[in-house]
Amino acid sequence: MSVNITFLGGTGTVTGSKYLVQHDGKQLLIDCGLFQGYKQLRLRNWNPLPIAAADIDAVLLTHAHLDHSGYLPLLHRQGFRGRVHATPATCDLCAILLPDSGHIQEEDAAFLNRHGYSKHTPALPLYSKHDAIVSLNLLHSEVIGKTFSPIPGWKATFSSAGHILGAASILLEVAGRRILFSGDLGRPDDLVMNPPDLPPEADTVLIESTYGNRTHPKEDVLAELAPALKRVASRGGVAVVPVFAVGRAQALLHAIALLKERGDIPRSLPIFLDSPMAVHTTELLPRHPDALRLDTHALHKMAHIATMVETPEQSKALAKHHGPMVILSASGMATGGRVLHHLAHYLPDHRNMVILTGYQAPGTRGDTLAKGNSTVRIHAQDVAVNAEVVQLESSSAHADATQLISWLKHMKHAPSQVYVVHGELDAADAMRQRIERELRWRAVVPEHGSTWPT
Repeated sequence: MSVNITFLGGTGTVTGSKYLVQHDGKQLLIDCGLFQGYKQLRLRNWNPLPIAAADIDAVLLTHAHLDHSGYLPLLHRQGFRGRVHATPATCDLCAILLPDSGHIQEEDAAFLNRHGYSKHTPALPLYSKHDAIVSLNLLHSEVIGKTFSPIPGWKATFSSAGHILGAASILLEVAGRRILFSGDLGRPDDLVMNPPDLPPEADTVLIESTYGNRTHPKEDVLAELAPALKRVASRGGVAVVPVFAVGRAQALLHAIALLKERGDIPRSLPIFLDSPMAVHTTELLPRHPDALRLDTHALHKMAHIATMVETPEQSKALAKHHGPMVILSASGMATGGRVLHHLAHYLPDHRNMVILTGYQAPGTRGDTLAKGNSTVRIHAQDVAVNAEVVQLESSSAHADATQLISWLKHMKHAPSQVYVVHGELDAADAMRQRIERELRWRAVVPEHGSTWPT
């Protein structure tokens, strides 16, 4: 019998990753992510999957970012009771991210209901903190490099993907077919994470394409970040930095620590990390030193370069502080969380600055700011954008197009099929063309909901 893949997310967009592998009546889901960005994408989160959750035998996660793991609480609520296999660090991070995601959704719904901003009465969270906590019981950790059996007769092996703590590529072996899921691949020159492992041999490859049509600048993040922070400090402004709580926040803390140590920015410049999730993730790093480039000294500096802000009261109190100061706050594309309150407060003042630190999916507030719009919609209000907006081009945790091609080139034999996923349509198609032109491999960009053979 054939082995088929149905693309339930992460196609035509960088969010909502879900790849359903089916063979001989068994069904396995690779990644279980939330859709983010445009409203028509976010609405997919509310739609039931085209398969009953109870009929899925197992889930494998490439990593803990919500666009890869954030649908798990819903899947459990819909009846899934199988195991969710992930690396130890991904299990640790999901225990931080998923409850926080539920909490933020409850907070955002409560805020909309309090102020009457919602078109729905009442506004409801997609899932609750309790839903998320209960779903954590499904997690089962697997050691990187050690083959395991998620379904009898099926084999799977995690290999390191760089990108963030615990991120992995997955080799799935079923019915004589070897299917490689790249997951989100990190950069070989990342400031914090070790480079990805080389890819194993496979018959079918799913390759991410977030930066499939771009290459990163030669200038590093330190060279980009230093002048921006010097400018905002010199005018007494506040820099609001939307960050992904896992990965980007820690990379920025490390970069700021290096800049202060070198004297490239004022050593007295106050730094605040306003995200309980980012605080807890930063505390988690020393438990997984093998994944990191950083030694104990660098990890200590990272953990102490900022004032850690955890309670809502502490977060609100930041508005009473005078600049200069830097506030790192989740979420990285300004889709929700505490950063929205900081943006609403600081965007109207021309002395202030917003620093965007990575990919901004179309339809997100981060994308609106990156495009230079004069207003941005926050909590049903149009907020004037008078602050300087800076987009760091070198801070991405994703491999660029050339680095993705280089990773694929390490495969000794050409796969029979490559599926280009996890990219906007222009990026995915550009990657498809490069694979066909430079590697002479068969490549296709699958459509959402389509089913393809392996």
